[in-house]
Amino acid sequence: MRVVVVGLGVQGSKRRSICGDEFLASVDPANKQADYLDLTEISLDSYDAALVCTPDQEKFSVLKYCLDHKKHVLVEKPLWADEVEKLSELENIARTNRVVCYTAYNHRFEPHFVQMRNLIHSGQLGQIYSCRLFYGNGTARLVRDSSWRDVGAGVLPDLGSHLIDTCKYWFGKDINDNWELVSANCFENSAPDHVVIALTKNNFRIECEMTLLMWRNTFTCDILAENGTSHIESLCKWGPSKFTHRKRLLPSGVPKEAQAVLNQSDPTWSLEYDYFKQLMREKVPTDLSWDKKILDIMEQLERAIS
Repeated sequence: MRVVVVGLGVQGSKRRSICGDEFLASVDPANKQADYLDLTEISLDSYDAALVCTPDQEKFSVLKYCLDHKKHVLVEKPLWADEVEKLSELENIARTNRVVCYTAYNHRFEPHFVQMRNLIHSGQLGQIYSCRLFYGNGTARLVRDSSWRDVGAGVLPDLGSHLIDTCKYWFGKDINDNWELVSANCFENSAPDHVVIALTKNNFRIECEMTLLMWRNTFTCDILAENGTSHIESLCKWGPSKFTHRKRLLPSGVPKEAQAVLNQSDPTWSLEYDYFKQLMREKVPTDLSWDKKILDIMEQLERAIS
């Protein structure tokens, strides 16, 4: 397989390194290190797939070009378009041409995210009462100085899309709607750099807090449930990453506790790239229904912000 990377920024550079010998060329009109200024300059016969790491506003046109020419596509989250119907158009083109259009949510491949999903699905926790996620980094100044990032809903589509997708991965279809904006603040930036959203459904509550003002990169998760609690502290890329499962002691007392700590490099990029290639090999039909729902959720929350 031969792969081109479209958009040679931070994400594109990571994707290029993961491709190894399968990498053919990079495209970026603003990066002098890129091999080409425009994707149309590359012969269609020379590559099989594109890894699209462009700003949101450019994604639809790049994806349509690739899918129209029967190229598989991995696109950085979120899969954005100014109309939900445009995602249906991409889905139809991909299905007609039997190519894969896959949106990258690499945190699904984080080892402790997989462990959390397995624990939830095992039923050991019993009824789950609440899940609180916090995701923060210190990129406020970088975003403010960017020519395209400090706009719209700010941190919400960037980190919020990851958090909502994580909830979908863990809990399933019950988190598809009823999200509400708790708060949105522009402490340093023009667009929100600190946002809290929540969902309450059937006596179950999720709260997601995200910010660009956490000067040390931080991820935490706390799940409270009938039979105990479960927790994640940090991601592998920021390691060490710790997973904790505490089993409730009745009527009260110190719970039984199991912990797993990982000190390793971030495995998610290579695991996701392998998964993308597996979808290609197995010719899995493209399904963008979740991307449409995330876009709808983001639009509703953005209207609440404005």
